[in-house]
Amino acid sequence: MNDLGAADEEQERNRPSSPAGWPLPDSVYATPPTPPSELFDLSGRTAVVTGGGTHLGRAMAAALVGAGAFVHLVSRRAELCRQVAAELSPDGSAARGHGCDIGDATAVSALVDEIAAESGRLDVMVCNAGGSSVRGPFIEMSDHDLRHTMDINIAGTAACAQAAARHMIPAGAGSIILIGSINGFGGHDQRVYGADWARSAADYYIAKGAVINMARALAMEWSPTGVRVNCLSPGQMPKPTLIATQAERFRAATPLGRVGVPADLMGAVLLLASDAGSFITGHNLVVDGGWTAG
Repeated sequence: MNDLGAADEEQERNRPSSPAGWPLPDSVYATPPTPPSELFDLSGRTAVVTGGGTHLGRAMAAALVGAGAFVHLVSRRAELCRQVAAELSPDGSAARGHGCDIGDATAVSALVDEIAAESGRLDVMVCNAGGSSVRGPFIEMSDHDLRHTMDINIAGTAACAQAAARHMIPAGAGSIILIGSINGFGGHDQRVYGADWARSAADYYIAKGAVINMARALAMEWSPTGVRVNCLSPGQMPKPTLIATQAERFRAATPLGRVGVPADLMGAVLLLASDAGSFITGHNLVVDGGWTAG
């Protein structure tokens, strides 16, 4: 005997069909596919870190090596990358340094092709190289300087992401991590930086804002292929050469009460690179001690 009333029967007839594979098997809910202790394990995977020879890039490369990946450090300073690779992996079994200018898309593509061919795979691309050497007000900025900043931060980042995706898309998996900045959220606040501080002109803020949205755009385009694209935006993580008065301004404006250090990015880059972040794409992960929370 049918226990459904007329209204219930009508609702059942009009119920949309379930999507393919739904409902999921009970085992998915009962046991995580990967044990939690292994979620961050990158053993057997190949990673590239541009700008990997110094400061933030070096710390992120060290994190990836520590998690088991073979890491290729890339920058214009080939000898420095080789030196750092030797420090991270003295026997050469986990890191190698390369020279390449990310402003040269052809050279970037050739190097990534070489790495992928040699390794047989490419799993992680950290697009860290960038920056700006321009100082002063935007109204006085030359067209040459503006275009140079856009080239290295936007076009260079795009070239690296593109080169990596050409190998990741056919494989059906991969993690591309663009490096943004809290400077991509707004403009230069002279009250925080002080009249004696001339770094971080408007060109850099403009470029990093574009990088943050690049991650969203590429994530939407490449998600159906299994390739994840995210952005990692560091806060104030100055080099030791920063003048003391500016370091104190940064510290005082950071809710956690200290400036950041490169090691603060290690956990974040591992999250985005590994299976721990397998359901994260199109996200901008901010690591800034609360700077942008207020």
